[in-house]
Amino acid sequence: MGRSYFVDEAVEEYLVGIQTAPGSCVTGLLAGQSSPQRDFVVLAVQTPHRESEGQPKASRGVSPLDDIDVEWVTEHAKQVSRMLPGGLCILGLFLVTPPELSKDAQNALKRLIFAMDKYITKGRLWELSEEDVTDQVTLHICSKTKKYPLHSLQLLPYIKLSAKHLISAKPADWKYQTGVSSSWPMLSCSVEVDVQIPVTGSSSDITDKCMKDGLRRWAKQIEAACCLINGRHALDDSELVSGQKKNPKTTHRQTLPARIFVSDEQAELDERSSALVQVCSGSVKVRGVVHCRAYIHNNKPKARHAAQAIKRDIINTVCHRVEMFLEDLLINEGSHKGLCSGQQALPRRVFAPVPVSGLSVCDYMFPDESTADVAERLKEMLDCKTPEEDIDTSLEGNQLFSNVCGSEITESPSDDSSKHVFSEVQTENPKNQKAPQYYAGVAITAAVALLATATSLLYFNE
Repeated sequence: MGRSYFVDEAVEEYLVGIQTAPGSCVTGLLAGQSSPQRDFVVLAVQTPHRESEGQPKASRGVSPLDDIDVEWVTEHAKQVSRMLPGGLCILGLFLVTPPELSKDAQNALKRLIFAMDKYITKGRLWELSEEDVTDQVTLHICSKTKKYPLHSLQLLPYIKLSAKHLISAKPADWKYQTGVSSSWPMLSCSVEVDVQIPVTGSSSDITDKCMKDGLRRWAKQIEAACCLINGRHALDDSELVSGQKKNPKTTHRQTLPARIFVSDEQAELDERSSALVQVCSGSVKVRGVVHCRAYIHNNKPKARHAAQAIKRDIINTVCHRVEMFLEDLLINEGSHKGLCSGQQALPRRVFAPVPVSGLSVCDYMFPDESTADVAERLKEMLDCKTPEEDIDTSLEGNQLFSNVCGSEITESPSDDSSKHVFSEVQTENPKNQKAPQYYAGVAITAAVALLATATSLLYFNE
């Protein structure tokens, strides 16, 4: 027997209400939370229609299954995963087909699951634990009968293997319940971020690699950080909320304050172990305060699982904003050479409620955007109408920053409620100055670093 899935009744209503044109297929995502014992599905959303230029292209295959745009399905999954707060993730896919395509539907779902998982996990910075569940669920729905055969797919390592050898399917248990997530505790915290990343080149590939390497080092510090939840150290298998009793009829949601501390001793050890001298053409500094949020199921949740969820949300939200910033530069400037000296605002995080479930999803709003743009994205990506007044833009305050010239920084307001994540890009003029040396380490390694640099310069002069 495969895994058990407890599904909110709102998901059932959504799936039954999906309308398909005769002979066509509809794909979509299933999102929720995994636990070692069972999974919880709280959101289903169909893949939006892709905007295409000009006239529609002719059918590429003899079957509607062959015409499924795998690239667009995976891109939609990436965008939705950015909108999910801590504790929530994409659990699988659903596919609605006419009866005559039922036999081939499972192979199509396997192909989509493999592509989606590879695409999403490519940019993940945190490490999977032994308890993390890698199974994905596939739900095939007949457009005529609305019946669905269900499978749980186990994704195996895909290095040097073809896709058909990677997935083993087994039946899964699918149970509908009312208010699955209505009483899940919510963790909330604000975290100050200050990360400096060296950039060793100007090409997009080099810039992306440098940014990811720098963020990965920072992510390891967050994973190893001390976490306090409701004033208690969240490290062991103790209950998240002492004396908590599960009551499926309750709709009360507890909000638990969380705090993250990176100890000075641990940070010093990390610096010692990674001390290096690196020639770079500039650096990117990500600095500000981010608001983070995570949900944890109420099936005897453990404190360390809650700490893991909020830490991963911290890592994800910073990583997503840097990715979006670089993508925006790539679109507007045509290349990553658009990284110019000065202070650049990263998008800020806003939250909006999901109908029925009571959970919140998030989006990222650039300085030149409004809540109307956010509402439009929520409609397109999550297929839900959200009034603009329900979008909470206050958690990270207003965009306040000052432009800089070169490495000169102008003071900005110090009130924590108005701080934001921004990138401070420092570049050097190659005509006037040599490439700066980037030092990552502590003072005890400085002498060795300078000696290595001097030796290197002497070698080149000779």
